[in-house]
Amino acid sequence: MKPLALTLGDPAGIGPEIVVRACADPARTVPVVVIGDRGVLARAAEATGTPFVVRPGDVDLIEESDLQPPPPWGELSARAGAASYAYVRRGIELALAGEVGALVTAPISKEALCLAGIPHPGHTEILAELSGTTDYAMMMANDQLRVVLVTVHQSLRTAIDSLTTERVLRVVRLAQRTLRAPGRAAPRIAVAGLNPHAGENGLFGREDLDVIAPAVRAARAEGIDASGPWPADTVFLRARTGEFDVVVAQYHDQGLIPVKYLGLEHGVNITLGLPFVRTSVDHGTAFDRAGRGTADPTSLLTALRHADALTTPDAP
Repeated sequence: MKPLALTLGDPAGIGPEIVVRACADPARTVPVVVIGDRGVLARAAEATGTPFVVRPGDVDLIEESDLQPPPPWGELSARAGAASYAYVRRGIELALAGEVGALVTAPISKEALCLAGIPHPGHTEILAELSGTTDYAMMMANDQLRVVLVTVHQSLRTAIDSLTTERVLRVVRLAQRTLRAPGRAAPRIAVAGLNPHAGENGLFGREDLDVIAPAVRAARAEGIDASGPWPADTVFLRARTGEFDVVVAQYHDQGLIPVKYLGLEHGVNITLGLPFVRTSVDHGTAFDRAGRGTADPTSLLTALRHADALTTPDAP
């Protein structure tokens, strides 16, 4: 089994704490290669009371920075931003070379990246550029629900205006490609409607008839098990109870409210379209709580588990 690359995140945030705790947690069943800084990990181990122990073949360490002294807990800095970028860059290199099974990332700070002169607002853009990826999407998941977004960080008005049949179809294809693997059945993809009651056959707007339905038909013509558009007020419950494997949502809050309502600590962010599997926690750096030793590693453990499942044939 190839190990998973695990990046440390922003050294001044809670990333080092959750990495240390996840590495020591008996719930972790997959080997990891931590990409980070020995001094930062030692400080996190002291804060959490959880030793960070390198165990070859189970927990390995690649030192990608030497921050002496480490940046203060909870403080934005160019040093931390540059280090967090270096960790991700090294993880991408390992994933592209096939030396790790997947890449799992702890949270980074967009502001710290900016201070370091890194011309990317976050993980997704770094991953896309350094891997040469132009067609990608974000999937949020937990053990009960998977949701892929057609539009992400934009106003609701511009999200609606930007919906096209090709854009919806592209995201359906990405969901199919990500969830399909040797030994697994084709994923059942539910496409959420945009308007109340999926437009009520044009009564509440024509986007569902004119934009989304043609994308579903085109996907089915390609052999993809897609259906919809389904009313958004019930489709997530149907997916949660097992009728569908993933829901394609049309805009940010339509898709993320159901996932996050089930618990932030169990959520995971998965980037679709990359030439390797990448998962991440569903929370930020939490600078206000960094260094207290109380950060919960549950989301990171979930991200590790999902990364392992997506790279393992016959996984559920």
